[in-house]
Parts: sequence; C-alpha cells; structure tokens
Amino acid sequence: MNVPLWLWLVTALGLTAIICADFYLVSRNPHHPSLKECVAWIAGYVGLAVLFGLAILVFEGPQFGGELFAGWITEYSLSVDNLFVTMLIMVSFAVRREHQQKVLSVGIVIALVLRVIVVAVGSAAIAEFDWLFYLFGAFLLYTAAQLAISGDSDEDEEFKENVMLRAAKKVLPATEKYDGAKLTTRIDGKRLFTPMLIVMIAIGTTNLLFAVDSIPAIFGLTKEPYLVLTANAFALMGLRQLYFIIGGLIERLVYLSYGLAVVLGFIGVKLIVETLHHHGVSWAPEIPILWSLGAIIGTLVLTAVISLWKVRRDQARAPAEVTEKEEEPVRDGDPA
Repeated sequence: MNVPLWLWLVTALGLTAIICADFYLVSRNPHHPSLKECVAWIAGYVGLAVLFGLAILVFEGPQFGGELFAGWITEYSLSVDNLFVTMLIMVSFAVRREHQQKVLSVGIVIALVLRVIVVAVGSAAIAEFDWLFYLFGAFLLYTAAQLAISGDSDEDEEFKENVMLRAAKKVLPATEKYDGAKLTTRIDGKRLFTPMLIVMIAIGTTNLLFAVDSIPAIFGLTKEPYLVLTANAFALMGLRQLYFIIGGLIERLVYLSYGLAVVLGFIGVKLIVETLHHHGVSWAPEIPILWSLGAIIGTLVLTAVISLWKVRRDQARAPAEVTEKEEEPVRDGDPA
C-alpha cells in the first residue's frame, strides 16, 4: 500500500477524536453502564471498523481489505481472552464499579500508544531482517501449544504484577487509599498519586504484554504498517464496553483457548510457509488472504457454537443427575 502522509494524519486525528470523545463522556458521567448502553457502543465501534474495512476494500482492493478484516478479527478475539486478566486487576485493586469505565479508557489509551511504538519498531526490523518471520511463526506455534495445553486447566488464576508495574510502584509516591476517581491527592501537604493511576498502568502494560502474541499474529496476516495499526486500534475500541458484558460470556466460551490456539497455530504455519515461498522454496505455497479470513472466522464461530452447546448440555444434565441421586434407593446396611 502507498499510504500518503495526509492519510496517516487524518487517520490519527480521527482515531484520537473518537478516543477523546469516549473518554470525555466517561469522565463527565462516571457510572456502571447498562447492557443496552454497552451493546449500543460496541455496535457503533464494530460498525466503524466494518466501514473502514469496506473503504480499504473499495480503494485498495480485496487483498488489503481482506488483510484488514482478518487482522481486526484476530486482534479482537485475542483481546476478548485478555479481558479476563483485566477483571483480575480490577478485583485485585478493588476498583469501585462506577470508576471502572475511566480506568479502562485510560488503560486502553496507554496500551494503544505502547502498541504504536511496538508496531513501528517491528515494522522497521522486519523491513531489514525478513528472517524474523521465522521467529514470529515459531513463537506463534509455541503460544498455540501453550494455549491448547492450558485450555482444560481449572486452576484459579491470579494477577501477577509485571516489571513495568513494579517499577512504577517503586518510583511513584503513592497512597494506598482512593480519592474518588482522582489520580492524585494531597495528604499532610504532600501531593501523592492514588492507586487509580497504578491500576491504569497495570491494565495498559499488561495489555502490551499480551500484544507479544497478537503483534506477530497480525504481521502473519499483513505486512502493511497502516493496516497493522488501524486493526489494533479498532480491536481496542469497544473493549471498555465489552468488559461489562463479557463476564458471563467468558464462562460460557469454555473452548475459547482451544479456538485461539488453532487460530494462532494456523497463522504461525502460514507465516513460516509464506516466508519460505518468498525465499524461493518451490513446495511452499502462498496462502490467499480470503482463505485465512475464512479459516479464522470459521474457527471462532465453531468454537463459540461448540462451547455454548457444551454449557447447555451440562446445565441440562445437572438437574437430572441430582434427581437420580435423590431417588437412589438406600440399601440395607447403608447409612440413611
């Protein structure tokens, strides 16, 4: 893609305006959003992403349009899985419900800024050293295997502070008490940061750490920095609202880890095979982006359908098992 400077600027200004408007509305009226409100916001953000993708499709062709949609859907699905960790952070820091929207908004902005830096560095490195795609592909296969292995684990997860968060807590003079939604407060004449800022840093930096697998994944679908950045931006938009309705959904998507493992494994293989193809290996094919898009959507839809079927089946079995246990006759010699 030949993206002129003015388009970069217009895109950056447009995304910034959307994020600022979102943050303004949240700061103006702190509250716990209703399901109707969350669905309306998510529909709006998804609509913007689809319109943007259609514009790429019309002006740049199906190849780049397909890459944008494939990258956006992959990043969005990975972000859904990461929301569980965001929930753990909120619980760990005991953030009040009416202030969680503001925390999420700032955390998403921090994550987006950090991702821009990572994508810029990654794009420059790949332009010079295309063999990095082999490492990306191998890492995605490793991540897929880890997801598949841990997918059936029932162990309770705990939030673990990352290096950047620990450093921030050591450097920043902070109090242990909240002062509403304020980032700073004054105690005994001293200006101190509140835990609110620490929570925002935790969410932003943790989201960046999760980008360690999502950034190589999207580079496996498109090599265009413009598409990588916009797909990431649209994937992060709407996560705040999705957070408030996803709690019960995550519990129902019992096979989500397996589905994401298949997606990451597919992209990892695609990345390695296409790199071999570009290096002149005759047997290595180039996988069309429409095939990739179909594989990603098909895997995620199948994962959701099977997960919901299993949950419904288990719920239907539970009352029957309880009834059978209650009606089981007591044999002689058994305790009553």
